[in-house]
Amino acid sequence: MKITSVKPYPVCGGGRNFMFVKVETDEGIYGVGEAGLTWKELAVAEAVNHLSNLIIGEDPMRIEHIWQTMLRGAFFPGGKVVCSAMSAIDIALWDIKGKALNVPVYNLLGGLVRQKAVCYPHNWGSTPEQLAENAKQRATEGWKFVRFGLGDIGGNIFEPSRAVRNCIKLFEAVRNAVGDDIEICLDIHTRLDPGDTITLCRALEQYRPYFLEDPIRSENPSSFHQLRRHVSAPIAAGEHYATKWEFRELIEEELINYARIDLCIVGGITEAKKITSWCETHYINIAPHNPLGPVSAAACLHLDLSSTNFGVQELPVKPGAWFTDVFPVQVDWKDGYLLPPERPGLGVEFDEEAAKKYPYKEVTSPRFFREDGALTNW
Repeated sequence: MKITSVKPYPVCGGGRNFMFVKVETDEGIYGVGEAGLTWKELAVAEAVNHLSNLIIGEDPMRIEHIWQTMLRGAFFPGGKVVCSAMSAIDIALWDIKGKALNVPVYNLLGGLVRQKAVCYPHNWGSTPEQLAENAKQRATEGWKFVRFGLGDIGGNIFEPSRAVRNCIKLFEAVRNAVGDDIEICLDIHTRLDPGDTITLCRALEQYRPYFLEDPIRSENPSSFHQLRRHVSAPIAAGEHYATKWEFRELIEEELINYARIDLCIVGGITEAKKITSWCETHYINIAPHNPLGPVSAAACLHLDLSSTNFGVQELPVKPGAWFTDVFPVQVDWKDGYLLPPERPGLGVEFDEEAAKKYPYKEVTSPRFFREDGALTNW
């Protein structure tokens, strides 16, 4: 079997773009992958085109060899754009291998270690009452987790001290609304400096958060040492990182409790599995980052089902709620859990003709500013 084509598909849906990749072979078996790095889809598409020149003609079953070729085959190691393109191709290769061997991908990763994977949705509400009501509604739908993000008063203004005060009220309202049996995740979204984050995290410890995600900016992992000295609540981070090397300090120094591996940025299933096993040696659980589409959800699920140190899976919306013409077959969800697909490969099907109905549209990232006009992290 040989790779004959690698096609990027930037697709617009739901007010944002998604980056899918189809890898075809001379035996008629295809695989589908997905890239992360939202708002940089066209850069990733060009990286996919570049990488295709390195791997067309290769045996798709040689996944590790192809991974090394994509990362190191042009002398300069890939950064986040190249690694996102690599991720999509790698996921597609695992899809091909599963289909060729007629088994789900999780069976190629060691087999099932659990029968289902618990998930958390995204919750919304600008006031404590609205957010609490939304969280209660998700609980009645069967979700075992709720999740919301750190915001401010609305619009594009973000003042840290005010956001911290508001967030404490939101968290208290949600905990009171859902009770003790529903887990709560908070995404701080790299919006705070260590001082403000320490104030927030220590105030929230009484409400027993499942984890506090991205409590500080991601560029300098060493700053997590300062956080660790003052915060006892579980910390989650890692969604910004590409390859195992960027995770090194967080794992080796045990600075996090949950690794937010993004399979569509980090290097695909191949690299995510290595990082997951590395985390296991430090008793760090994984909570894969998945703000993306049906392929990302499926790829994450196969990793979750085959990893002993799985915590929870991000799942903004239930599978089958959207893109059903582009992905007529998706993974299954029931009562807050993703279920193991029995179909070979990833367990999703991709209709490229349907994808062409949703061409890429220029969409810019939201931005936050302080009241003095200075840019801050969104």
